[in-house]
Amino acid sequence: MGGTIAAVVSQTVARHTVAESFVIEGGHRLSGRIRAAGNKNGALPILAACLLTDQPVTLTNVPRIRDVETMVELLQQLGADADWAGANEVRVHAAEITTAEIDASLANRIRASFLLAGPLLARVGRASVPPPGGDVIGRRRLDPHLHAFEKFGATVEIGDRYEMRADKLTGVEIFLDEASVMATENAVMAASLIPGETVIRNAACEPHVQDLCRFLVSLGARIEGIGSNVLHISGVDRLGGGSHRIAPEHIEVASFIGLAAVTGSDVTIDDAAPDDLISILPAFERLGVRVEIEGTSVRVPAGQELLIQNDIGGQIPKIEDGPWPAFPADLTSIALAVATQAEGTILIFEKMFENRLFFVDKLVSMGARIVLCDPHRAIVAGPAKLYAQRMSSPDIRAGMALVIAALCAEGTSVIGNVGEIDRGYERIDERLRALGAVIERQ
Repeated sequence: MGGTIAAVVSQTVARHTVAESFVIEGGHRLSGRIRAAGNKNGALPILAACLLTDQPVTLTNVPRIRDVETMVELLQQLGADADWAGANEVRVHAAEITTAEIDASLANRIRASFLLAGPLLARVGRASVPPPGGDVIGRRRLDPHLHAFEKFGATVEIGDRYEMRADKLTGVEIFLDEASVMATENAVMAASLIPGETVIRNAACEPHVQDLCRFLVSLGARIEGIGSNVLHISGVDRLGGGSHRIAPEHIEVASFIGLAAVTGSDVTIDDAAPDDLISILPAFERLGVRVEIEGTSVRVPAGQELLIQNDIGGQIPKIEDGPWPAFPADLTSIALAVATQAEGTILIFEKMFENRLFFVDKLVSMGARIVLCDPHRAIVAGPAKLYAQRMSSPDIRAGMALVIAALCAEGTSVIGNVGEIDRGYERIDERLRALGAVIERQ
């Protein structure tokens, strides 16, 4: 009965959050310091990896966002003791796993629910996973995950759920047919407890994948090649407990850089990891945005004149995404919003997800000069005077792009469905108000 009540309350809270809106008065310059939150896409697989050990684990710098709260609920549903011990601290003790069947209503909230498959297979030899939820930004294949599990020796049956079983798993050589972040994470987690040597080629190597690997190593896993696209994992009999600090969110840092630039603000982002901005800062420089880095702080000076840097010969430049260390797909929406305020013309080429750019009509309604060539390419000519509009957030990153646009627009915008933004940005309205933004949640 208690579980049923909890589920009803959780669903009610989720519906309430989705119905909320941000009311944003544009045209104000911001100033001050803001701290980067922990990496959402690092926290989710690391939480899932806690199922690999029967010892206690403490995680700090965990972003308190909807997706992470759902993952904590999923761990509880599987039998682990998982609780918030502080504002950004989670303690997990999976002494026993009482079920290998993942709750469908919880899994439907986040795509990262599928990250539980690898740890469950390695720990108990079975995983029953419903189709995952998450952003609707285009086709997001599960094939690389399932192919990796089958290579390890698991059987996979696909119906209403993904049923995976394994009497015996062994280390193998795996080539991922795409550099999938989550497939890499699932394979690395499983391989950590699978006997023998596993080699994963064409592995994703994003900062959050590296953070997961470092976490597993801290528990006793043997992983070589961290940061490269070839990972060597030597399976161990068991993993221990410990503590780990989630690395900072480079996507959030970049979002704040873009936000400060278009509003002409002087903003410093603290607790960043400058090395994780290696492919991000050159793209922003192409838009005329410059930053100053000192230690782990990134400052965006006020009053910058955003001027798009043409390619040699005066050719129209482009910003295109790709697997790390290329420009992150999660930032194409942010880059597009910033480009509307930069003088010149640029092509935004989103190669990885076919629905990611389908929010540009909202920017066009605000006055942006954008031509959507096809699902993957948009030409932006700026700067354009933006005017407030009533809009709705379609996904996490597009929602943040709309917030950025609203902050530099004339008038008061209303952005609905901000539950999507809450899935990736912790208390974003409160934190922006601390910088001087005029933003309220309704």
